[in-house]
Amino acid sequence: MQILSRSSLPLGGFAGLTEHRLVTDSRVFGGRKAPNTFEGIGNFVYLADAQFNPKGETHMHPHKEIDVISIMMEGRVSHEGSLEHGQSLNEGEAQVQRAGGEGFTHNEVNPDNNKNRMLQLWVLPDESGQRAGYKHYSLEANGKTRIYGGNKSQKETFDSTTYIDVVRLEKGESISLESETLLYVSSGYAEVSDENSTFAAEGGDLIRSYKTQIKTNSNVEIVVVSTCKQ
Repeated sequence: MQILSRSSLPLGGFAGLTEHRLVTDSRVFGGRKAPNTFEGIGNFVYLADAQFNPKGETHMHPHKEIDVISIMMEGRVSHEGSLEHGQSLNEGEAQVQRAGGEGFTHNEVNPDNNKNRMLQLWVLPDESGQRAGYKHYSLEANGKTRIYGGNKSQKETFDSTTYIDVVRLEKGESISLESETLLYVSSGYAEVSDENSTFAAEGGDLIRSYKTQIKTNSNVEIVVVSTCKQ
């Protein structure tokens, strides 16, 4: 088991937001990889836990050949850009933007006078040259919501051999994960165990493990990234 705590990393940011970057994969960042951050898993290459300043925004910027996943933890953002301009993203919702070869531009704006909180993940596509696209999800109050990954025959998620699930559990519940996973505890407290060790995890902990058991000590939300369908 490998563990990385958000609190151990420097606070960075750009434009109208501050963030802790926990995954900066060498395939994308090369020599710019942030010290002490994790490599990804599968085609998953980036994870940031961000807060927008009051009325803060990213400003309009482009992406190409990358899939950008945003999970709203607190507050809301107003989404602007070439895909689904005007869509709002509220607490408990997620959006996935596929850039493909076509590419897209976007700006995420905090419309409120309070800070918000949003997770952003990047995944490299399995195939280059795909069409740009947008998907929006409301997360299940309890249980698992798949927001990314699957085969081409289904349309609920963008196809990928890398899977991303948002798992919400109540205090006292437990789950088992068989394959290698990256787990980001985005809120709450849980006991995370593998074949060799047990760790008391809390919000802001990123864990790489194999054959994992999770037992909750409070209501929790966990982002699970894997290369196998769990």
